[in-house]
Order: sequence, then C-alpha cells, then structure tokens
Amino acid sequence: MHPSPDISVVVPVFDEEGAAPALAREIATAFSDRNIEIIFVDDASRDSTVAVLSDLKRELPQLRLLRHQRNSGQSRAIRTGVMAARAPIIVTLDGDGQNDPADGPALVEALAAAGPQVALVGGERVKRQDSRAKKIASRLGNGVRKRLLGDTANDTGCGLKAFRRQAFLELPYFDHIHRYLPALMLREGYQVAFLPVGHRHRQTGASKYTNLGRLWASASDLLGVMWLQSRSRRPQGVDEV
Repeated sequence: MHPSPDISVVVPVFDEEGAAPALAREIATAFSDRNIEIIFVDDASRDSTVAVLSDLKRELPQLRLLRHQRNSGQSRAIRTGVMAARAPIIVTLDGDGQNDPADGPALVEALAAAGPQVALVGGERVKRQDSRAKKIASRLGNGVRKRLLGDTANDTGCGLKAFRRQAFLELPYFDHIHRYLPALMLREGYQVAFLPVGHRHRQTGASKYTNLGRLWASASDLLGVMWLQSRSRRPQGVDEV
C-alpha cells in the first residue's frame, strides 16, 4: 500500500457481511489506475462483516478496516474514515452496494477540474431502485430541505460523493451531517457541484432507515442547520500583513 495515496475511498458499514466484500472488490477495480486506499469503517456490526473484510485484506492490500466499539451511526463512521484518511481527496459510498463504484472516478475528475473553490461534487441518483414510498419520501424531503437551506442539491441522500478532506474537517460535526454536506460547504464559502450517477437494487441485507425515523431526525437537523447558517460570518478572505 502506497504511504501517500491520492484518493481515500471511505465506506461506512453496519451488518453488511453480504455486500461488503463484493463492494470492496468493485472499488478496487473502478480505481485500478489510481493511487488509492480503501477504508471500510465498521459501525459495531453484529454479523461477520469484520471477519469477511479482514480476510479480504490479503487480496486487496489497499484495504484498511476500522471498527467502532459501539454503534455510532453513519455520519460518525464517515468522519472516522475521513480522520484516518491519508489522501487530500475523499470519495464516500454507502456500504449496501446500491452506489456503483464505477461512478466514483468521474466525480473525482470533476472535482479536480473545477478548481480549489469547489469543495464537493455530489452524486444525484437517476432511475432509483427503491420502493415507491421511499422515493416519494425522499423527493418531498429533498424539496423541503433545498427550499429552506438553499443548498442547490436535489439528492443529498446519495452516499456517493467526492470532496476535499480539509474542507470536510472545517465543518461543524453532528449526527446525520452526511445529509447536509452541500449546505455546510456553502456556509464555509466553498462551492459545490453535482453529477448524475447510477443506482442499484440492494442484493443483500436490509435498510437501516425507515421513513418515519428519517422524518423525525430531519426536522431537528433542518432546524439545527438553519441556525448554523444564521450564525455564519465569513471574512471573505484572509491577508497576512
């Protein structure tokens, strides 16, 4: 494994013993021409996710495996991975295999071409392979969030994103932050962009979210992010004199 990778791919997983090994191999294939590290962060899984990924490290030397001692949620797992990452560019994917790793390089290329003021390029899922109820709930939630926060994002629930590690570390952390990265990047004075990406059926395991659970969390999160936006004061640049 190269000591200084150019890209760190961070994947949070919880009870994904069926999806994780195939996903890790797909990531390695998608980025085969890049200098990468692959960081899976296990959020205290109850199944054999850690065991199957540990066995895979012999096959994929670029694979790193971190494990939370206590379940702490997807946002904390992403942050754990970003903190441990050694590359300046981060790519995140959901651990259930519904994000296609083959879309990742295009996000990285768009981020590199956009210049330093663009801190994040997010995926926007097309032809979503979710239930009708989940798609309706997502469409409503994204519409309300976009209107209230003005973050320009049509699909913040897409786990596939490429962003600059340093910019992420400048953001205030809270649970569920992964759904508000565009708004928070804009708050810090960065720009964001989006590209269409694919979406796949879940082949193994079960979703860890429910529409009702998302609704309750989203209401309090939205109020919190709106408060953060209202308390933001930027110097518009810093000069050393």
